[in-house]
Amino acid sequence: MNIKFEITEDGSHTLFVPERNEHYHSTHGAIQESMHVYIDAGLRHCVKSEVKVLEIGFGTGLNAFLTLLEAEKNSRKIDFTSLELYPVSITDAEKLNYAELIDPTRKEVFNELHKTGWGKWNQVALYFSLLKMRIDFSNPSNFHPENKFDVVFFDAFAPEKQPEMWTPAIFDKIYSVSSENAILTTYCAKGSVRRMLQAAGFFVERLPGPPGKREMLRAVKK
Repeated sequence: MNIKFEITEDGSHTLFVPERNEHYHSTHGAIQESMHVYIDAGLRHCVKSEVKVLEIGFGTGLNAFLTLLEAEKNSRKIDFTSLELYPVSITDAEKLNYAELIDPTRKEVFNELHKTGWGKWNQVALYFSLLKMRIDFSNPSNFHPENKFDVVFFDAFAPEKQPEMWTPAIFDKIYSVSSENAILTTYCAKGSVRRMLQAAGFFVERLPGPPGKREMLRAVKK
């Protein structure tokens, strides 16, 4: 996949995919967006001492990196499962500047997120283990997790760019593999997405979005 590097407004990289005319992150700030949507609104609202996270779209590895740092900061065990059909190459991943901006001493740890093998658990840090799965989640019957998830980061490309990733079948599947009181967050606040989440069984609320975006969604399994 052809990609181009761009600098967002907070100084951090995003990747641009010309074929989809789509960015991996908000151009208003990649790190700001990930922190706001997935860490602040999602992970930090889960009260469990050990957390199982499901991420839809590994992408640049930014969400995984921020989650790893959060796990270390709080000495909180996190098992992180991420689904990605089109991984960023290790060569491109090593050019991303997230570690330099967040904590330059953890650059090798960030790179390790991309270098670890697919389809198996990798203990990347003391409190953080990673399972990357290269599957096509547009057909959710492909996914058979061993455990249920406490937190879900839904970070696929936007519905108008990747409509096959925003369907009732996908949200029904996520609901079925989520634990009681599981939290799902996504940057997308479209009414159609909110209604699909509600139809799957989630309680859904609109929250203020990250810089450059008015709203986002948080869904809780009740």
